[in-house]
Amino acid sequence: MAGSVLDTPGCGAEDLPLSGPAPPQPETLVSTPFPWQQPIAAPSEPHRQAALHRQAQLTKPAGSLGELESLAVTLAGLQATNLPRIEQVCIAVFAADHGVCEEGISAFPQAVTGQMIANFVAGGAAISVMAKQLGAALEVINLGTVSPLPIDDGVIDEHIAPGTGNLARQPAMTDDQLQAALAAGDRAAQRAADRQADVFIGGEMGIGNTTSATALACALLGEDATALTGPGTGLTPEGVAHKAQVIAQALARHGTRPEPLAVLASLGGFEIVALAGAFIGCAVRGIPVLVDGFIVSTAALAACQLRPQLRPWLLFAHQSREPGHQRLLHALDATPLLDLSLRLGEGSGAAVAVPLLRNACALHNHMATFADANVSNEN
Repeated sequence: MAGSVLDTPGCGAEDLPLSGPAPPQPETLVSTPFPWQQPIAAPSEPHRQAALHRQAQLTKPAGSLGELESLAVTLAGLQATNLPRIEQVCIAVFAADHGVCEEGISAFPQAVTGQMIANFVAGGAAISVMAKQLGAALEVINLGTVSPLPIDDGVIDEHIAPGTGNLARQPAMTDDQLQAALAAGDRAAQRAADRQADVFIGGEMGIGNTTSATALACALLGEDATALTGPGTGLTPEGVAHKAQVIAQALARHGTRPEPLAVLASLGGFEIVALAGAFIGCAVRGIPVLVDGFIVSTAALAACQLRPQLRPWLLFAHQSREPGHQRLLHALDATPLLDLSLRLGEGSGAAVAVPLLRNACALHNHMATFADANVSNEN
């Protein structure tokens, strides 16, 4: 988050045009198997400073709108404009199955992944309802399920394999599969750019993916499995203990290889890798990202370790009830906007936070200044 208006000097908004150009970008952005190699521009510091200056002139005590002020300032810098906006919201839900389900680590059968894909398309899932409520564009991207799905007009088919390998006993994916998942995420970022997205939300669906995400988080952070393992879809304490044992087995097999790409290939899920690719692809294209809960934050951590320049482009929606999420947020130096005890996934927590971003922009853009309202701002 940007600093508050109390601790950063401002500059005159009148020194800038009403809206500025997007951050510098390559002339041609072509989806490749290596999206992390594209340059990522820094947010516009002049527009961030102008937003700070405007916040100091609005008819309110300085800092009285708290994080809403910081959000508006951050978005002004990311969007390179004096008038930040969150009108076009693009949501991409990536779905895939996990071979580690063979170890009995989920309270739900693996068939639920495919069933939920159908539910997303039919409009019955939480993220489907939220997307309609927000007027957001919603994509559902199938990266590979154990149960073959009929081709549906509402699903983008990015099939890689019928789920990952069992990460407790073998690498989750090959290098080629890793590249394919990253590229699928990058293509989603390009579609968001084609829609002129003001913000991107990545969601996930995959029975077993909290096990994969926890293993990834442990490997990337150097943590013990018992410290980060949670109930996922509703495991009993005995189930959580078994899940932690499976994750510990996976970490022992993986060994001490902290390189993000090696960790993703060894312990990740296709949907988690695609999220990492999408986040990098969005930053490359100058699109802010609103990060969801535990699983999505794991993808964000891996992506930031791959490309540290990504971090300023990430806003964090909420703190999940999964015990590992707070540790991830700390590692990412992130302050979540909400804490509502959510743990559904799908991008739903991020969708709930969108009205906060919209309100922050509305207040920033439309409140009167002291001069406009002929109100004294002298102490």
